[in-house]
Amino acid sequence: MKITRKVTCDSCRKKCDIYEAIILTGRSFSGAGPIQVQFRKREKICRQGDDVSHAIYLVEGTAKLYIEGINGHNIILYLMKPPAYIGLLSFFESIQYTYSVTAIEDSKICMVDLNFLKQLYLENHEVLLRLNKAFGKSVALIMNKIICLNQKNIRGRIAESLLYLSGFYGNEKYNLSVTRKELGEMSAISEENTVRLLTELRKEGIIKVEGREVIIKDKVLLKKISELG
Repeated sequence: MKITRKVTCDSCRKKCDIYEAIILTGRSFSGAGPIQVQFRKREKICRQGDDVSHAIYLVEGTAKLYIEGINGHNIILYLMKPPAYIGLLSFFESIQYTYSVTAIEDSKICMVDLNFLKQLYLENHEVLLRLNKAFGKSVALIMNKIICLNQKNIRGRIAESLLYLSGFYGNEKYNLSVTRKELGEMSAISEENTVRLLTELRKEGIIKVEGREVIIKDKVLLKKISELG
């Protein structure tokens, strides 16, 4: 992990919503106390149970947001890629993180003082709209996850996860940035069952798996498996 405290946001090519909103109001960004942090693959960006002190904005890389369960049985709620806010659920609801976020590839984040952002949220209509939109997206992803885990069998859940990843990567052919274990955590099933189900789908000609590469060969059938559960 590498921390840069003297951040010059004016020269950054990837302006976040917070910066743009502050500039529109004519206020100085220095009050936000921006901090830039670089994380290596598998490093934790925030930890379940820790106090929330900053709003976090994912600038580069990919991360997973998950609930840490008992005895290492985690549930991955969704993946994130730029531009994305980290910690909005806790920003609105709790002084502590109710989940953890870990980089699944080398990533870069920007942190802004939480109290500064809360004040901006109350004062600036544009910030309010943008944060509410991002918050609504997070809630929708979690609601869909709850429905999937509650109503579908393990075959339907793994199909749902494969389709989700296809949408996340924007292609029916993609390289998995998550492990087989993490794919299981996305579907609330064991790593052993994940491997078995992938093998079944491969033998049925629905997907092709070569190392970390996944190719969805029959998306219509995979969707049907996901829908029927």
